Amino acid sequence: MTSASAIPPEETGLSLEGIRAIEGWMRGYVDAGLLPGALTLVARHGNVALLQTYGSRDVERGAPVGDDTIFRIYSMTKPVTAVAALILFEEGALGLDDPVARSIPSFENLTVDRGVSGDRIDAEPLAREMTVRHLLTHTSGLTYGEGTPGAISRLYEQRGTDFGPTDGPLAEIVDRLATIPLLFQPGDAWNYGVSSDVLGRVIEVAAGMPLDVFMRTRIFEPLGMLDTCFALPADKLDRFAALYMPDPGGGLELIETPASSPHVGDVTTFSGGAGLLSTATDYLRFAEMLRCGGALEGVRVLERATVDLMTSNQLPSDLAEMGQASFNETETNGVGFGFGVSVVVDPTRTAWRSSLGESAWGGYASTAFWVDPTNDVTVVFMTQLIPSDRYPIRGELRALVRDALRPKGSCPSW
Repeated sequence: MTSASAIPPEETGLSLEGIRAIEGWMRGYVDAGLLPGALTLVARHGNVALLQTYGSRDVERGAPVGDDTIFRIYSMTKPVTAVAALILFEEGALGLDDPVARSIPSFENLTVDRGVSGDRIDAEPLAREMTVRHLLTHTSGLTYGEGTPGAISRLYEQRGTDFGPTDGPLAEIVDRLATIPLLFQPGDAWNYGVSSDVLGRVIEVAAGMPLDVFMRTRIFEPLGMLDTCFALPADKLDRFAALYMPDPGGGLELIETPASSPHVGDVTTFSGGAGLLSTATDYLRFAEMLRCGGALEGVRVLERATVDLMTSNQLPSDLAEMGQASFNETETNGVGFGFGVSVVVDPTRTAWRSSLGESAWGGYASTAFWVDPTNDVTVVFMTQLIPSDRYPIRGELRALVRDALRPKGSCPSW
């Protein structure tokens, strides 16, 4: 176990007891063989209050998790893609209510499943155009293929539209996707799917360059996120984590070694929904940029008003009322959705102790981040276990972090 802080423990804003509880929680998961290793990074008031690692990034090689370990962040890519789109929005190159078909002509011919039967598709014409806003909020009617039931999801699998690292250029995938009916009329419901991937292609058209180049030049390099990428360079392979899933017989099953990952070598698909690799410290810089209203250390990525828009609920209600009563391991009462991130709209109704305006998202390999504006806290958690709903990791860590917070001033706020 390592525990590091950029400032003296008494000034971190976390209690010693709370730090020990987080340390014990991580140790418990790893020692029980439930996680290969983990990293918890907590910043408060802009300072790193806690950076703890425990266990292995590669169990078979006996390689420990380090501060510089590179992880698959999967859907934690989505907030980054949202920021990329909002940069273009600020520049006037992309409108929130622009039709997606303006950038992807094949989307002019979209149809919608009437939803009569999960096994039979009964398509009807679009009642309204799909817009960039629909993509940013996952109200587009798009879904996922692999692991999702229904006839439409089977078509996603058959036609290769889940945007894997080697599925080909975004322009080709979205044209294949356009031949598959939507689950519902755009704007009618919330459904998790490939909306951010399609948004990635819209960004390419609006920016006039590949998504990876735009993200690197407009987000990663300005913020100093030097280890965040779609395709891992060979000289960073020794820092890349292996990927695991629970073994039915107990322990962990190795799914993907660092060397066998499709993220190493010729990546042909820059997935705006799940394609990025990153370190905890890199992602902290991204999350801190959001906490600080779009700028970090003198570098401005977005205007504060745009970040406020991104981290405000863009739905008419919460996710539960929009058709998603639970997501991963938690209920969605009191949780709305902004642009690429969830947003707490009613802390009295959430399944975990939360703050109004708390924004968050996670990844398929059980990674997570959140920004708590009330307590001025940013948290990044990294591990490599799929699927992400196997254990209640995110809710447990939220509770531990809140328990560890030292109240500002002389009077506790709760």
